[in-house]
Amino acid sequence: MSTNINADLQRLVTIMVELREKCPWDKKQTIHTLRQQTIEETFELADAITDKDWQGIKEELGDLLLHIVFYSTIGEEQQQFTLQEVIDGICKKLIVRHPHIYGDPEKQGQVVKVNDEEDVKRNWEQIKLKEGKRTLLSGVPKSLPAMVKAMRLQEKAKQVGFEWDTKEQVWEKIEEEEKELMEAIQSKKQIDIEEEMGDLFFSIINYAGFLNVDAENALELTNKKFIKRFTEMEARVTADGKNLHNMTLEEMDAIWNTIKQQTKQD
Repeated sequence: MSTNINADLQRLVTIMVELREKCPWDKKQTIHTLRQQTIEETFELADAITDKDWQGIKEELGDLLLHIVFYSTIGEEQQQFTLQEVIDGICKKLIVRHPHIYGDPEKQGQVVKVNDEEDVKRNWEQIKLKEGKRTLLSGVPKSLPAMVKAMRLQEKAKQVGFEWDTKEQVWEKIEEEEKELMEAIQSKKQIDIEEEMGDLFFSIINYAGFLNVDAENALELTNKKFIKRFTEMEARVTADGKNLHNMTLEEMDAIWNTIKQQTKQD
Protein backbone atom coordinates (compact mmCIF):
# COMPACT_ATOMS: atom_id res chain seq x y z
CA MET A 1 0.00 0.00 0.00
CA SER A 2 1.16 3.52 -0.78
CA THR A 3 2.47 5.52 2.17
CA ASN A 4 0.74 8.55 0.64
CA ILE A 5 -2.73 7.04 0.81
CA ASN A 6 -3.91 9.35 3.61
CA ALA A 7 -2.72 12.44 1.74
CA ASP A 8 -4.27 11.20 -1.52
CA LEU A 9 -7.59 10.49 0.17
CA GLN A 10 -7.60 13.92 1.75
CA ARG A 11 -6.88 15.43 -1.68
CA LEU A 12 -9.93 13.65 -3.08
CA VAL A 13 -12.06 14.89 -0.18
CA THR A 14 -10.82 18.46 -0.76
CA ILE A 15 -11.65 18.25 -4.48
CA MET A 16 -15.13 16.92 -3.66
CA VAL A 17 -15.80 19.76 -1.22
CA GLU A 18 -14.67 22.31 -3.83
CA LEU A 19 -16.93 20.74 -6.46
CA ARG A 20 -19.91 20.90 -4.10
CA GLU A 21 -19.23 24.59 -3.59
CA LYS A 22 -18.39 25.66 -7.15
CA CYS A 23 -19.78 23.21 -9.73
CA PRO A 24 -23.52 23.59 -10.56
CA TRP A 25 -23.89 19.89 -11.40
CA ASP A 26 -22.11 18.54 -8.31
CA LYS A 27 -23.89 21.06 -6.10
CA LYS A 28 -27.27 19.79 -7.33
CA GLN A 29 -26.69 16.09 -6.58
CA THR A 30 -28.43 14.24 -3.73
CA ILE A 31 -28.18 10.69 -2.42
CA HIS A 32 -31.20 9.88 -4.59
CA THR A 33 -29.83 11.32 -7.84
CA LEU A 34 -26.54 9.50 -7.27
CA ARG A 35 -28.16 6.13 -6.58
CA GLN A 36 -28.65 4.99 -10.19
CA GLN A 37 -25.20 6.22 -11.18
CA THR A 38 -23.69 4.20 -8.34
CA ILE A 39 -25.50 1.09 -9.56
CA GLU A 40 -24.19 1.67 -13.08
CA GLU A 41 -20.63 2.17 -11.82
CA THR A 42 -20.88 -1.09 -9.88
CA PHE A 43 -21.96 -2.98 -12.99
CA GLU A 44 -19.16 -1.36 -15.00
CA LEU A 45 -16.72 -2.66 -12.37
CA ALA A 46 -18.32 -6.11 -12.65
CA ASP A 47 -17.83 -6.02 -16.44
CA ALA A 48 -14.16 -5.12 -16.02
CA ILE A 49 -13.68 -7.96 -13.53
CA THR A 50 -15.33 -10.48 -15.88
CA ASP A 51 -13.04 -9.32 -18.70
CA LYS A 52 -9.97 -9.39 -16.38
CA ASP A 53 -9.37 -5.81 -17.51
CA TRP A 54 -7.03 -4.60 -14.77
CA GLN A 55 -6.81 -1.08 -16.16
CA GLY A 56 -10.60 -0.96 -16.28
CA ILE A 57 -10.86 -2.35 -12.74
CA LYS A 58 -8.54 0.38 -11.49
CA GLU A 59 -10.57 3.09 -13.22
CA GLU A 60 -13.94 1.77 -12.02
CA LEU A 61 -12.67 1.43 -8.45
CA GLY A 62 -11.72 5.09 -8.64
CA ASP A 63 -15.24 5.96 -9.76
CA LEU A 64 -16.74 4.00 -6.88
CA LEU A 65 -14.35 5.62 -4.41
CA LEU A 66 -15.53 8.99 -5.70
CA HIS A 67 -19.12 7.95 -4.99
CA ILE A 68 -18.21 6.92 -1.45
CA VAL A 69 -16.62 10.31 -0.84
CA PHE A 70 -19.58 12.02 -2.55
CA TYR A 71 -22.15 10.31 -0.30
CA SER A 72 -20.02 10.98 2.77
CA THR A 73 -19.72 14.67 1.86
CA ILE A 74 -23.50 14.92 1.52
CA GLY A 75 -23.88 12.98 4.78
CA GLU A 76 -21.68 15.49 6.57
CA GLU A 77 -23.59 18.41 5.04
CA GLN A 78 -26.81 16.85 6.35
CA GLN A 79 -25.14 16.27 9.75
CA GLN A 80 -25.74 12.53 9.45
CA PHE A 81 -22.20 11.07 9.29
CA THR A 82 -18.68 11.82 8.11
CA LEU A 83 -16.21 9.92 5.93
CA GLN A 84 -14.14 9.33 9.06
CA GLU A 85 -17.13 7.62 10.69
CA VAL A 86 -17.63 5.48 7.59
CA ILE A 87 -13.99 4.33 7.73
CA ASP A 88 -14.04 3.81 11.50
CA GLY A 89 -17.26 1.82 11.19
CA ILE A 90 -15.91 -0.65 8.64
CA CYS A 91 -12.64 -1.04 10.57
CA LYS A 92 -14.52 -1.92 13.77
CA LYS A 93 -16.82 -4.29 11.88
CA LEU A 94 -13.91 -6.17 10.30
CA ILE A 95 -12.16 -6.57 13.65
CA VAL A 96 -15.31 -7.79 15.42
CA ARG A 97 -16.21 -10.21 12.64
CA HIS A 98 -12.73 -11.77 12.47
CA PRO A 99 -12.32 -13.18 16.01
CA HIS A 100 -9.97 -15.83 14.57
CA ILE A 101 -7.55 -12.97 13.85
CA TYR A 102 -8.23 -10.29 16.44
CA GLY A 103 -9.79 -12.34 19.24
CA ASP A 104 -13.32 -12.48 20.66
CA PRO A 105 -14.04 -9.58 23.05
CA GLU A 106 -16.73 -11.72 24.74
CA LYS A 107 -14.01 -14.25 25.61
CA GLN A 108 -11.42 -11.80 26.97
CA GLY A 109 -9.81 -11.45 23.56
CA GLN A 110 -9.27 -15.18 23.08
CA VAL A 111 -8.59 -16.05 19.43
CA VAL A 112 -11.31 -18.26 17.95
CA LYS A 113 -10.10 -21.40 16.20
CA VAL A 114 -11.24 -21.97 12.62
CA ASN A 115 -10.40 -24.84 10.28
CA ASP A 116 -11.35 -23.38 6.92
CA GLU A 117 -13.22 -20.61 5.10
CA GLU A 118 -16.58 -22.24 5.83
CA ASP A 119 -15.93 -21.83 9.57
CA VAL A 120 -15.13 -18.17 8.92
CA LYS A 121 -18.41 -17.68 7.03
CA ARG A 122 -20.42 -19.39 9.77
CA ASN A 123 -18.81 -17.21 12.47
CA TRP A 124 -19.49 -14.11 10.35
CA GLU A 125 -23.20 -14.91 10.08
CA GLN A 126 -23.51 -15.74 13.79
CA ILE A 127 -21.87 -12.45 14.74
CA LYS A 128 -24.21 -10.54 12.40
CA LEU A 129 -27.22 -12.13 14.11
CA LYS A 130 -25.83 -11.11 17.52
CA GLU A 131 -25.49 -7.55 16.21
CA GLY A 132 -29.25 -7.40 15.79
CA LYS A 133 -29.82 -8.65 12.24
CA ARG A 134 -33.43 -9.85 12.14
CA THR A 135 -32.98 -13.21 10.40
CA LEU A 136 -30.27 -15.12 8.62
CA LEU A 137 -31.61 -14.11 5.19
CA SER A 138 -32.54 -10.50 6.03
CA GLY A 139 -29.07 -9.29 5.07
CA VAL A 140 -29.64 -10.16 1.40
CA PRO A 141 -30.66 -6.92 -0.38
CA LYS A 142 -34.10 -7.07 -1.99
CA SER A 143 -32.91 -5.15 -5.04
CA LEU A 144 -30.21 -7.66 -6.04
CA PRO A 145 -30.58 -9.23 -9.49
CA ALA A 146 -32.42 -12.55 -9.15
CA MET A 147 -29.44 -14.78 -9.94
CA VAL A 148 -27.08 -12.99 -7.54
CA LYS A 149 -29.81 -13.03 -4.89
CA ALA A 150 -30.24 -16.80 -5.32
CA MET A 151 -26.50 -17.28 -4.86
CA ARG A 152 -26.45 -15.19 -1.69
CA LEU A 153 -29.53 -16.92 -0.25
CA GLN A 154 -27.95 -20.32 -0.83
CA GLU A 155 -24.65 -19.21 0.70
CA LYS A 156 -26.38 -17.99 3.85
CA ALA A 157 -28.56 -21.08 4.21
CA LYS A 158 -25.43 -23.18 3.89
CA GLN A 159 -23.99 -21.56 7.02
CA VAL A 160 -26.53 -23.37 9.21
CA GLY A 161 -26.20 -26.67 7.34
CA PHE A 162 -29.28 -26.25 5.12
CA GLU A 163 -27.52 -27.67 2.07
CA TRP A 164 -27.04 -30.95 0.20
CA ASP A 165 -24.01 -33.03 1.12
CA THR A 166 -22.84 -33.85 -2.40
CA LYS A 167 -23.12 -32.45 -5.90
CA GLU A 168 -24.71 -35.74 -6.97
CA GLN A 169 -27.65 -35.01 -4.68
CA VAL A 170 -28.01 -31.56 -6.23
CA TRP A 171 -27.99 -33.08 -9.72
CA GLU A 172 -30.77 -35.45 -8.67
CA LYS A 173 -32.71 -32.37 -7.54
CA ILE A 174 -32.13 -30.76 -10.95
CA GLU A 175 -33.52 -33.86 -12.67
CA GLU A 176 -36.51 -33.80 -10.31
CA GLU A 177 -37.19 -30.13 -11.08
CA GLU A 178 -36.80 -30.77 -14.81
CA LYS A 179 -39.44 -33.51 -14.60
CA GLU A 180 -41.81 -31.20 -12.72
CA LEU A 181 -41.26 -28.50 -15.36
CA MET A 182 -42.15 -30.94 -18.14
CA GLU A 183 -45.32 -31.89 -16.26
CA ALA A 184 -46.21 -28.20 -15.88
CA ILE A 185 -45.67 -27.67 -19.61
CA GLN A 186 -48.00 -30.57 -20.33
CA SER A 187 -50.64 -29.00 -18.07
CA LYS A 188 -50.31 -25.73 -20.05
CA LYS A 189 -50.73 -23.71 -16.85
CA GLN A 190 -48.44 -20.72 -17.32
CA ILE A 191 -48.21 -19.89 -13.62
CA ASP A 192 -47.04 -23.46 -12.87
CA ILE A 193 -44.56 -23.37 -15.77
CA GLU A 194 -43.04 -20.14 -14.46
CA GLU A 195 -42.78 -21.52 -10.92
CA GLU A 196 -41.13 -24.77 -12.01
CA MET A 197 -38.76 -22.91 -14.34
CA GLY A 198 -37.69 -20.79 -11.36
CA ASP A 199 -37.15 -23.92 -9.25
CA LEU A 200 -34.99 -25.40 -12.00
CA PHE A 201 -32.91 -22.22 -12.27
CA PHE A 202 -32.47 -22.18 -8.49
CA SER A 203 -31.23 -25.79 -8.44
CA ILE A 204 -28.80 -25.19 -11.33
CA ILE A 205 -27.37 -22.16 -9.50
CA ASN A 206 -26.97 -24.36 -6.43
CA TYR A 207 -25.13 -26.97 -8.51
CA ALA A 208 -22.80 -24.30 -9.85
CA GLY A 209 -21.85 -23.48 -6.27
CA PHE A 210 -20.88 -27.12 -5.65
CA LEU A 211 -18.59 -26.87 -8.70
CA ASN A 212 -17.05 -23.64 -7.34
CA VAL A 213 -18.50 -21.79 -10.32
CA ASP A 214 -19.83 -18.24 -9.99
CA ALA A 215 -23.17 -18.69 -11.77
CA GLU A 216 -23.59 -14.98 -12.51
CA ASN A 217 -20.10 -14.67 -13.98
CA ALA A 218 -20.46 -17.91 -15.95
CA LEU A 219 -23.68 -16.68 -17.57
CA GLU A 220 -22.11 -13.30 -18.35
CA LEU A 221 -19.17 -15.04 -20.05
CA THR A 222 -21.69 -16.92 -22.19
CA ASN A 223 -23.51 -13.65 -22.96
CA LYS A 224 -20.24 -12.10 -24.14
CA LYS A 225 -19.42 -15.19 -26.20
CA PHE A 226 -22.86 -15.10 -27.84
CA ILE A 227 -22.51 -11.39 -28.66
CA LYS A 228 -19.07 -11.94 -30.19
CA ARG A 229 -20.16 -14.89 -32.34
CA PHE A 230 -23.47 -13.34 -33.41
CA THR A 231 -21.73 -10.08 -34.36
CA GLU A 232 -19.16 -12.05 -36.38
CA MET A 233 -21.93 -13.97 -38.14
CA GLU A 234 -23.70 -10.72 -38.93
CA ALA A 235 -20.47 -9.26 -40.34
CA ARG A 236 -19.82 -12.28 -42.56
CA VAL A 237 -23.37 -12.28 -43.91
CA THR A 238 -23.16 -8.54 -44.65
CA ALA A 239 -19.77 -9.00 -46.37
CA ASP A 240 -21.41 -11.55 -48.67
CA GLY A 241 -24.11 -9.01 -49.59
CA LYS A 242 -26.82 -10.88 -47.71
CA ASN A 243 -29.21 -10.06 -44.87
CA LEU A 244 -29.93 -12.14 -41.77
CA HIS A 245 -33.64 -11.40 -42.11
CA ASN A 246 -33.73 -13.22 -45.44
CA MET A 247 -31.81 -16.31 -44.34
CA THR A 248 -33.10 -19.60 -42.97
CA LEU A 249 -32.15 -20.90 -39.53
CA GLU A 250 -30.17 -23.71 -41.21
CA GLU A 251 -28.09 -21.20 -43.21
CA MET A 252 -27.35 -19.09 -40.14
CA ASP A 253 -26.60 -22.16 -38.05
CA ALA A 254 -24.02 -23.35 -40.59
CA ILE A 255 -22.16 -20.04 -40.36
CA TRP A 256 -22.49 -20.08 -36.55
CA ASN A 257 -20.93 -23.54 -36.31
CA THR A 258 -18.02 -22.46 -38.52
CA ILE A 259 -17.36 -19.47 -36.27
CA LYS A 260 -17.70 -21.68 -33.19
CA GLN A 261 -15.09 -24.13 -34.47
CA GLN A 262 -12.69 -21.35 -35.43
CA THR A 263 -13.13 -19.73 -32.01
CA LYS A 264 -12.35 -23.01 -30.25
CA GLN A 265 -9.20 -23.50 -32.35
CA ASP A 266 -8.06 -19.95 -31.50
